[in-house]
Amino acid sequence: MALFKSGNPALNEKTFSKSYSMSYDGAMTVKGTLNKFGILFLLTMATAGLAWKMVYSGVEVTTYMWVSVFGALGIALILAFKMQWAAYLAPIYALVKGFAVGAISAYYNYAFEKIAPNIITQAVALTFGVVIAMFLLYKFNIIKATPVFKKIVITATLGIAVFYLISIGLHFANIDIPFLHEGSTFGIIFSLVVVGLAAMNLILDFDMIENGANMGAPKYMEWYGAFGLLVTIVWLYLEILRLLAKLAGDRK
Repeated sequence: MALFKSGNPALNEKTFSKSYSMSYDGAMTVKGTLNKFGILFLLTMATAGLAWKMVYSGVEVTTYMWVSVFGALGIALILAFKMQWAAYLAPIYALVKGFAVGAISAYYNYAFEKIAPNIITQAVALTFGVVIAMFLLYKFNIIKATPVFKKIVITATLGIAVFYLISIGLHFANIDIPFLHEGSTFGIIFSLVVVGLAAMNLILDFDMIENGANMGAPKYMEWYGAFGLLVTIVWLYLEILRLLAKLAGDRK
């Protein structure tokens, strides 16, 4: 089952192998997964828009934002063990995560409205551009999800995940890691590496979803696959936004 490995914590080697032993009422398809991703994406956009409106209406959303961040993390952890709940929890995850993304985006838009007034539009456009580019690279076998490629991406992703968790803990202790937010040369290089890593995770996610469909995974895995893809794309967007902020700050 080495075939089923993804750097995305939501999509790993055990994802599909566990599901084969469970009863289900249909088989997973790529089309079905993409349709469900569309639903999750719309839900994410809905609450992102709500958070954006609240921020620009003068509502203090910082607490709500952090609750959303940790709430989304909690749902993701539950889904890692209860994949059959994906049809119910994935939409909730999209709603909760969307609020966090909207609040973060509004913050960046406000902070950079003078020196980079189009930062959100640029981040969204670049995110879609990267997703389309990585899909084409995968579709035409220009980049293949080989076992070595998977191991490298998985290891690097887990390392970044642990690092970010540590940085969040330090933030609540009023200790910030400078290169995570500042536009120093090292900070920009770090963001470029993380953006590249998030993009490589898309290759693994596409491979996971396609192979899951080919292997006849249960129907509910469409929701789980869509959830996993949303996790990666949101991560990619936030990393691109962080990179653009650093580049804009460096020009001040």
